[in-house]
Amino acid sequence: MRAQSSATTTSPIAVATPGPERPGFGTLQAALGVVAFSLTFPATAWGLEGFGPWSLVAVRSVLAAVIAGGSLLALRVPLPARRHWAGLAVVGAGVVLGFPLLTTLALETSTTAHAAVVVGLLPLTTALFSALRVGTRPSRTFWIAALAGAAAVLAFTVQQSGGALTTADLYLFAALLVCAAGYTEGGRLARVMPGWQVIGWALVLCLPLTVPVAAFALAREPVQLTAHSVTGLLWVAAGSQFAGLVVWYRGMAAIGIPKASQLQLAQPLLTLVWSVLLLGEHLTVAAPLTAAAVLVCIAVTQRSRG
Repeated sequence: MRAQSSATTTSPIAVATPGPERPGFGTLQAALGVVAFSLTFPATAWGLEGFGPWSLVAVRSVLAAVIAGGSLLALRVPLPARRHWAGLAVVGAGVVLGFPLLTTLALETSTTAHAAVVVGLLPLTTALFSALRVGTRPSRTFWIAALAGAAAVLAFTVQQSGGALTTADLYLFAALLVCAAGYTEGGRLARVMPGWQVIGWALVLCLPLTVPVAAFALAREPVQLTAHSVTGLLWVAAGSQFAGLVVWYRGMAAIGIPKASQLQLAQPLLTLVWSVLLLGEHLTVAAPLTAAAVLVCIAVTQRSRG
């Protein structure tokens, strides 16, 4: 693969750029990304049954990079232009490394219901990063609905955990910031290159770090291969780390970063449902009420104009 130059080329791959998509299809893709992400915490909990936190994060990144790199090689995709590498590094630092590591460390002592608080605040934080980074200016109605939805999700998830702040909370809030930065930069890059290439190159860019960390961690952390741990690892690698981000970035490019981020208001509630079904955690009666409030907020943000 060679670096992409500014000169005109006859390669259909080199000149390919994301074409315009129907907003409805973009919303569907972003929603599919949310569904994939909603399984991340339960899958991580499964993975931690057989892997240490550093092993799980490093191996998932390496496996996802193998999938992404194989796809890039098979399609003979040229290297991104130099001006895009800084943005890809932000995506890698936030989405490939920072968020998975910080949330995995949090889940060692926190339940998935408690960890969902970070996802409840992520849409609002992503919208704020978007306003600062790419100059988006959502309407006042948008912000009111976004704040209301974030408050509803935050109140629900904090109530579930008893409201006590722990070391896990520090990990979660740090994860919130780095992931919002990665989402914003990835959404910006997805406007000039296919979304799957954004996360693909970010994963490949992190390989010089994730491969030695994986080897070091696997040699020092105990590993127990079970149906749960292997399934959890495979999902966070192929589903959350690659496929989910592919459709997510495509969705953000089609409908805009702020509106796509508001779809994630439903993610904590989906995570709680998976936590009940897959982990046997208890779901309180407050969930349907919170779900209704969140759906109203999502409807308002999707209809409002920036």
